[in-house]
Amino acid sequence: MSGEKDLSILIQNMEPVLNDGEYVFCTVENLGGIPDIEKILFFFRETEAVTIVLEKVIADKWSLEYSYISSWITLNIHSSLEAVGLTAAFANALKKENISCNVVAAYFHDHIFISKKDAEKAMEALYTLKNN
Repeated sequence: MSGEKDLSILIQNMEPVLNDGEYVFCTVENLGGIPDIEKILFFFRETEAVTIVLEKVIADKWSLEYSYISSWITLNIHSSLEAVGLTAAFANALKKENISCNVVAAYFHDHIFISKKDAEKAMEALYTLKNN
């Protein structure tokens, strides 16, 4: 497995990037009714439904319901899926600022979805973590 495992290296070298756009979490029964699967950022199949995350403008175009508008931050460091403590470290940094986070650990990077209104504050918290 590739990627960095050392927590101190991960924190010191992470580069948080605030991606453009607004993102929403929606649910569908299955992916068969999705007009263009390539427009979905990611999906996760749960017992109750399939959760999809996509840009708000696309969800609006497809008339999908949502209740949470988020910003998307990517931590640009190739973290190992076996790394221990990175999620806890940035979640605690955000908690100190009273910012909730929804985390996706993909193969190369960790991705954080936070309320749109907290985007700049979250970036500041992540840079404070990185620089301490």
